[in-house]
Amino acid sequence: MLRRTSRRGQGDGTVHGDPLDAAQERRVRAVLALGGVPQADLPDGVQQVRLRLLERAAKGYEAPRDVSAWAAVVASNLAMDWHRAKRRQERLGERLASLRQHEHPSGEETSVLSLAVARGLDDLPDAQRQVVVLRFFADLPVRSIAEELGVPEGTVKSRLHTAVRALRACLHEDEVV
Repeated sequence: MLRRTSRRGQGDGTVHGDPLDAAQERRVRAVLALGGVPQADLPDGVQQVRLRLLERAAKGYEAPRDVSAWAAVVASNLAMDWHRAKRRQERLGERLASLRQHEHPSGEETSVLSLAVARGLDDLPDAQRQVVVLRFFADLPVRSIAEELGVPEGTVKSRLHTAVRALRACLHEDEVV
């Protein structure tokens, strides 16, 4: 169970209060900022640290001996995760950019279809749009998409199936196909 402590700099130890005091929050922000996390993403990083501390308590684990040090380590790990995600998105962007360079101009009929597909893609939820673009535009196999996104292959297949069905319905509604 969460150990209650009254030592300064170690959190108030209450289950219902803020698990980070002001000094700990400043330290977490500093670690995130020094780790290269943009200013706009710092509040989310602080919330993630709070969430992880609350999750520990909810699972019945004892509070860290030094909450401030524990929070700094978690913040450092979050900064590394942020950079990994950024690099992954950059690599995907580079792949898509290289594919665009190989495209050939198309006729008017293909342009109409392309516009309809683009409109249909805009209507898809982000996760479905992402897998459709990676599968059909970046020509990545399901296994690679799953690895890059960190989700099971079945999830990728399910998202693809749902997205393709929605796109087909959209194209039929617009009488493009």
